[in-house]
Amino acid sequence: QVQLVESGGGLVQAGDSLRLSCAASGGTFSSYAMGWFRQAPGKERVFVATIDNIGFNTDYADSVKGRFTISRDNLKRTVYLEMNSLKPEDTAVYYCASAPAYRGPSVRRNDYDYWGQGTQVTVSS
Repeated sequence: QVQLVESGGGLVQAGDSLRLSCAASGGTFSSYAMGWFRQAPGKERVFVATIDNIGFNTDYADSVKGRFTISRDNLKRTVYLEMNSLKPEDTAVYYCASAPAYRGPSVRRNDYDYWGQGTQVTVSS
């Protein structure tokens, strides 16, 4: 059983930056690929970024490429999402999720077994 807790969300203005963190407990963190997803009001949860279990391979949604960076620190059991040049359309609840290493890094929601409770990011124009 893996428990994931996101933090770092907040209210910012367009063009600002935020760094989200996701702390994991339980399981062997270095054996999991990790992903970030987001869900805007009235919309489905969609892929944002993913990283493999050792932090070597990453992938991003086209909408965030060049602005967001995913990274991880296996010693701290934490995955990060650095978000720069934020836009109002980035407003959403952001979730981190874990997947067994053999499935990741993955853009598919169904590949992830454990999810955090989410952190709200609001970008004003």
